Amino acid sequence: MDISVVIALLNEEESLPELRSWIERVLQEHGFTYEIIFIDDGSSDGSWKVIEQFAREDQAIKAVKFRRNYGKSAALNQGFWHAQGDVVVTMDADLQDNPDEIPSLVKMIRDDGYDLVSGWKRKRYDPLTKTIPTKLYNWATRRITRIDLHDFNCGLKAYRNEVVKSIEVYGEMHRYIPAIAKWAGFEKIGEKEVQHQARKYGQTKFGWERFINGFLDLMSITFISRFGKRPMHLFGPIGTALFVVGFAIALVLAYQKIFMGIARINERPLFDFGILAMQLGTIIFVGGFLAELVSRTAHDRNRYLVEKTIHLKDDE
Repeated sequence: MDISVVIALLNEEESLPELRSWIERVLQEHGFTYEIIFIDDGSSDGSWKVIEQFAREDQAIKAVKFRRNYGKSAALNQGFWHAQGDVVVTMDADLQDNPDEIPSLVKMIRDDGYDLVSGWKRKRYDPLTKTIPTKLYNWATRRITRIDLHDFNCGLKAYRNEVVKSIEVYGEMHRYIPAIAKWAGFEKIGEKEVQHQARKYGQTKFGWERFINGFLDLMSITFISRFGKRPMHLFGPIGTALFVVGFAIALVLAYQKIFMGIARINERPLFDFGILAMQLGTIIFVGGFLAELVSRTAHDRNRYLVEKTIHLKDDE
């Protein structure tokens, strides 16, 4: 199969018919074999009924329905799990991503050898309350990840299948898939300017809480990428250094009391600092040791309650 189109959605009943027909027209015109995987992230409108009708008309339509809303990262991770195409394309369901961009994105993966290609919406049709936080977020992400992309959070992306099968996204980490892919060893990451369209139906799902949660997740994946499988390499040196400093202070104070006759050393601020340093050092070291044990026995964190599936094996 050439292409898997993965679409995470929440309450997009009105836009789905137009989106489906647009995607199918583009893929059929270019002669691609394909599947379209809809992930209904707990919609409360009639989105699932629309998808069920699609599936009755075409076996290439596949779908998963979550019992409740888990977030876009969970939906994409589920779609990645099921995707069978050589190239996996993700896009939003609100018609702000243009399906006509798919062939050129696929070409960059197939012919130019990219592992991942991210869309860049240079001109956006979003309110300032969304564009300004997005610019700040992209600037910070570029600085931290050292990946030169203008628009990390663009929903329109293309991946080599091996990439999506090698990464895990959860929380709000769909924003940082390029960084996760790079840290997994897929370093050929490209960018293509794509057309952004004004929202035609419904309302945006963006909120300030997503911006804040996204920043926290950026800190998390930065830590995980460097120390996720070896937390003692971070906590161990810090804890040991603090303990050694505190123990050295205690030795100096003990020497002063025993051999120099200096009394009441326990009333000196240096004494309190030495005790505190030894305590913190011990706590951090033990915390790192426990994190090491957890990292070696942790179960998969992407487990969600799936209510229904269409044209997919329930036991996958």
